[in-house]
Amino acid sequence: MANTNKLKKVLILVSILAVPGFLYYLLTAHGKNRYKPLPFYGPKVLSGTSHKFHGKLIPDTTYHTVGDFKLTDQQGRQVTLKSIGPKILVVNFFYTNGPKTVNTVSASMDSLVYHFGQNKLITFASITVDPERDSAPILKKYAEQYKRSADKWLFLTGDTSVIYPLAHTGFMVDALQTGKNEFAVSNKIIMLDADHHIRGYYQGTSPDDITRMVDELKVQITEELRKGEKPLY
Repeated sequence: MANTNKLKKVLILVSILAVPGFLYYLLTAHGKNRYKPLPFYGPKVLSGTSHKFHGKLIPDTTYHTVGDFKLTDQQGRQVTLKSIGPKILVVNFFYTNGPKTVNTVSASMDSLVYHFGQNKLITFASITVDPERDSAPILKKYAEQYKRSADKWLFLTGDTSVIYPLAHTGFMVDALQTGKNEFAVSNKIIMLDADHHIRGYYQGTSPDDITRMVDELKVQITEELRKGEKPLY
């Protein structure tokens, strides 16, 4: 079984490297290809510990992580980071009655789900900023237009006391109610790694940013595979 899983990881890695756009993210050092990891976003603090690298003592850094949450998906199921598991998580904030820009971001999410629909290391989540209107049944109806798996692309609702702090202090994006049935919501799509660190922000209304995100998701998939400790299933 261990050899089978190792082979699967190698095959996935080879398929990633076969994509021309991904080559931009390869660095060459002493004749060997090395991956340039994506940056970490958010506050960083020294942990007080250190490690050695090439004989030098390097201080360890603690990076910002998104805290766990408890929300409900379009199927009425409770969802937490723990239930999602150790996966790359791609998130946006939206509302079903939103303007054209909100729908454009949802279309970009749909494109990403299309690209990575078969990859078991990635889960997608769209979180409503209008939970009073966007109940699970409303989200289910909204999701049906995209015809994607409810396990692959979660549409989440809950309480504003959870959603707004999650957006502001967790994902560090805008999400607030500005008037009756009016909301200010970020157009950004956010990528978390399997340890819940923020590794990328992308404008969901920008085709160029979505193209870049496709490549950077491949970079992050490679990083997760190279850790050697994250299960594929």
